[in-house]
Amino acid sequence: NFLSNIVIPDSVTSIGNDAFWSCESLRSVVIPDGVTSIGDSAFEGCSSLSSLVIPDSVTRIGDSAFLGCSSLSSLIIPNGVNRIGERTFEGCKSLTSIVIPDGVTCIGKGAFSNCKSLTDIVIPEGVTSIEDRVFKGCHSLKSLVIPNSVTSIGERAFGECESLGSLVIPEGVTSIEECAFLDCCSLTDIVIPGGVTRIGDGAFYDCTSLTDIVIPDSVAIIGDHAFVNCSFPYDL
Repeated sequence: NFLSNIVIPDSVTSIGNDAFWSCESLRSVVIPDGVTSIGDSAFEGCSSLSSLVIPDSVTRIGDSAFLGCSSLSSLIIPNGVNRIGERTFEGCKSLTSIVIPDGVTCIGKGAFSNCKSLTDIVIPEGVTSIEDRVFKGCHSLKSLVIPNSVTSIGERAFGECESLGSLVIPEGVTSIEECAFLDCCSLTDIVIPGGVTRIGDGAFYDCTSLTDIVIPDSVAIIGDHAFVNCSFPYDL
């Protein structure tokens, strides 16, 4: 816990699972260009880590790799990475910006959960699903573009995104799962595309600013409590 700075030698090509787990005093890491893989939970709990550059040689970032790195404010993911693992950046509460490369096709469950300072993010074309809890608790997230390649929005995917004011759901989406937009209290309007067949339980629960919504004829199921505490006018 007294390790504060580290330079990983050029001979290293992989950083293993739990390699620096819970090194709470670690502030900066220099990763050499030859590293291709950062393992699961490699830097989990490194709460003082504020300086990190991931080299272009990296093609894999494991699950929970940076979970709880609460001092990390910005990060660029290399172009060779095609998957962001589950809970990879969960709890990175100082993270204000992150660049996701175009080659990413999968963003795992809870990947950016509780990144409370994240204000905007661009999801690349090619991602087909917004998984469960991906952006849950991103209180500062104001804008987001969901690509046309996405077909489903998972449980609590945007739950508690209190600053999210508007969102365009692409035409290819067929399901909006349970509590997907729970407590999105700044969301004022949303258009549900014609391909959606199911709106899950509590999908828009406590969206207290939501005054306008269009539900297409394609919807066959509206779940329990889907629109509880929304602000729809009586003549909607």
